[in-house]
Amino acid sequence: MNREMLMLVEAISREKNVERDVVFGAVELALAQATKKLYEGDVDIRVAMDRDTGEYETFRRWLVVPDEAGLQNPEAEEMLMDARERVADVEEGEYIEEGVESLPIGRIGAMAAKQVILQKIRDAEREMLLNDFMSRGDKIFVGTVKRMDKGDLIVESGRVEGRLRRSEMIPKENFRSGDRVRAMIMDVDVDLTLRGAPIILSRSAPEFMVELFRHEVPEIEQGMLEIKSCARDAGSRAKIAVISHDKRVDPIGTCVGVRGTRVNAVTTELAGERVDIVLWSEDPAQFVIGALAPANVSSIVVDEERHAMDVVVDEENLAIAIGRGGQNVRLAAELTGWKINIMDAAESAQKQADETFSIRELFMAKLDVDQEVADILIEEGFTSLEEVAYVPLQEMLEIESFDEDTVNELRTRAKDALLTMEIAREESVEEVSQDLRDLEGLNAEFLPKLAESGVHTRDDLADLAVDELTAITGQSEEEAKTLILKAREHWFTGQE
Repeated sequence: MNREMLMLVEAISREKNVERDVVFGAVELALAQATKKLYEGDVDIRVAMDRDTGEYETFRRWLVVPDEAGLQNPEAEEMLMDARERVADVEEGEYIEEGVESLPIGRIGAMAAKQVILQKIRDAEREMLLNDFMSRGDKIFVGTVKRMDKGDLIVESGRVEGRLRRSEMIPKENFRSGDRVRAMIMDVDVDLTLRGAPIILSRSAPEFMVELFRHEVPEIEQGMLEIKSCARDAGSRAKIAVISHDKRVDPIGTCVGVRGTRVNAVTTELAGERVDIVLWSEDPAQFVIGALAPANVSSIVVDEERHAMDVVVDEENLAIAIGRGGQNVRLAAELTGWKINIMDAAESAQKQADETFSIRELFMAKLDVDQEVADILIEEGFTSLEEVAYVPLQEMLEIESFDEDTVNELRTRAKDALLTMEIAREESVEEVSQDLRDLEGLNAEFLPKLAESGVHTRDDLADLAVDELTAITGQSEEEAKTLILKAREHWFTGQE
């Protein structure tokens, strides 16, 4: 029987053009699966077959797990302490084995063994085809629709298949069997768990638009132009930021092409998606101004600490800057990576007045000065106690209204105020409960801010709305939402 098995392995190996080890592995797997059926529970069986003689041995094995982890599957796991009683030098993550009676090949159902072997062969063939396809280095998958699978498209290119999920298609886009499809290769299922479609595709990802432009604009491939970033509302509107590395090349005009041929080719592929081409700039403010086109910006204030910008536009440009449903400003924010607040002149003036009032009140209270002194500091550009305390002494001495004694006194008061505030902050943090400190995902830097806002326990945090938490910590809405949901988990699990 062993000799016949060797002959069978050789025949299958030659017929399917796969390595003998792959076929042997399939036989071992078939034997292991058949042997497992003789035991109760989810046991782990390993079969080792000699590649020269066809002789094989069967082992039952247990995975060694940490003592503190406990056994999730007692039939196939052994705690470290118990495992070392059997094998003294065994470590976590290793296996301990004991030989068991081997199942004769003749007792294995012929069809079951054949199915396992052929499936293993098919997987090996698919892996070879996939490796050959990926070695070409293509970023865009070009194929035809083969079939639908639970709303997803299975797209075939040669003998390789890709999966285009419904969520990764352009809205209102419909394909039929046999239609030609181009999509971005986003991921590859190297373990071949996605039967028949190991390549994950997307037509809605920003990367797809970048690659389309790369194909249409040779100057990008040549390195004369570069697409720095891209933001999309798939099927509706998109923005790309480009820069020229050659002074002779106009980045926007080159991407548009003669009579718009290049950008129109991309737009046609993307179901009419409108594309705004923006000039990238090292100056963040200038970049944001360009990204908000076609709106005209009156003024812009950059807040480096919050990584945000207040953009002022006149009444006529307000709707254009925001866009339908906030689309224009949202895409501009994604393109630039900055939080953008659009406001008209009246809103800007009111915000500035409110900020001036807050700073004035801070200086008057913490520095123990009158309004006149506070206003002088504000007019000179001071916005915080840290600036008063630690800007170079010479800069403050240049203020005409202050003499040296006044400057030294103001700096001393500012440092004292900061020290007092820091002590108070530390005391407030001490009031924060341990369950909140231990909350997964909570940045320790947020604790003082939460404490100052009266948030001392996990329940206090869980009671907050998303906008309340973002106002306290400065997080994004998505980060704040995730943290609040984490804080609420114990409400539903019954755990403290």
